[in-house]
This record gives sequence, C-alpha cells and structure tokens, in this order.
Amino acid sequence: MSNDGIALLGVSETLSAEELVAKVVRDAERENALASVCLTSSFQTEDMVVLHMLREHLPWVPVIFLETGYHFPELIAYRDRMVVEWDLNLVNALPKTTLEEHEREFGLLHIVEPTKCCAIRKVEPLMRSLEPYSWWFTGLRREQSPTRVGLRKVEDHRLPTGKSLKKVSVLADWDWARVEGYAREHGIPRLELYDQGYTSIGCEPCTAVPAAGADPRSGRWGGTKLECGIHTFSEKV
Repeated sequence: MSNDGIALLGVSETLSAEELVAKVVRDAERENALASVCLTSSFQTEDMVVLHMLREHLPWVPVIFLETGYHFPELIAYRDRMVVEWDLNLVNALPKTTLEEHEREFGLLHIVEPTKCCAIRKVEPLMRSLEPYSWWFTGLRREQSPTRVGLRKVEDHRLPTGKSLKKVSVLADWDWARVEGYAREHGIPRLELYDQGYTSIGCEPCTAVPAAGADPRSGRWGGTKLECGIHTFSEKV
C-alpha cells in the first residue's frame, strides 16, 4: 500500500462523509485517476445520499446497478426516473445468463438455494463490473446489520482476479435518522417501497416487510441470512 493509502486509511474515520468524499476525489484527481472512481447503488436512500455527495465533484461518476431480473417494479421505475432527473451515468451489471436461461437451468434457485442464486446474479456480475475501478463507493452503514458493525470507512479489498481497490463507505457511522434527514434536506426523492414498510430492499421474491422492531435486514431471504455476498466475496487486505 502507498503512503497516501496508509494515510487515508488512518484519517478516514475522523472525517465527515462530505469531507471524505472530497478527499477521495482530490486524491484520485492527483493520481490522474478520476475515471477509476465508481459507486455501487441499489437505489435505496443510503446510496442516493452518497451519490448526491459524489455528484458535487463527479457528475458523471459511474453508478453500477446489479440488474438481477428479480427487482421490484417500483425500484426499477425509481431507478429509471432518477437516471433521467439526475442525468446519471448508469452501468447495469448483468449476469452472464438471462433470467429465462437461468430459470431453465436452475429452476427457482432463489427459493431452494438463495446463496447460489446471489452468487450467480449478484456477486459475479459485480466483481466483474468492478475490475476497471480503483475506488469503490458504497452506502453501507454499521447500523444496518450485525455483519457490518466492524465496517471501516475506507478498506482495502481484493477482487477474485487479484485486482486491489479501495472500498469507501462514507456513511459507515450514520444512523437511519441522519440518512433520512439528509435526503429530506437535499430534496432527494423517496423510493415508495419505504412507505409500504420495507426497510431493506433487494430482489422482490427474497424481500419482505420485517416485523416491527426487528433488524432492518431481517426481511431479506426469509430471515435465513443477512448478506447476499457482494460485500463479503471480495477479500479484505
């Protein structure tokens, strides 16, 4: 790791989200590497907040969306609306097979073996889509899940191919109230699925409204797991 990289890892926890976004962009610009910055987005509010901050510096930052074929129609409609309204540089990360080909080979894999389904339709397309980049922004927060409590704002990760990149989670120390407050303050349109009681939104067949007071991600995969794998398959280094 370069001295600049070590310095960033050390100072990142002391910076606000806005300060960290600005610093990463400055560092990338100094390295003539602005084209190597990307954001992965499920178009939930956390991701929209990070995108709002990034667009202040990089209006054309690539926004990588995992197009699994199983999304809520409301989410796809919201994505398409925001692509137009914010003039986004959307990158749809597609699995190697269409949904029809996938179900012809595996049946309803999301029901019988959801981890394998996620690996095929989420993890592999994401790892492949991240290859051109060196800075990977996310909307992850420690509060979201027990699996994320140790999340740091900047982490070094290695993709399955061996490619290394920095994963930047500027909202790591934010709670949900702060996320919503920022979105209201800056007029970020709200995804209507939240008003139906959803608190963590993935593929439609694998997402339910959680019980009152339950972990926000407990409505995912029938409560059998909390992660699809896209934030665990890359290796921390």
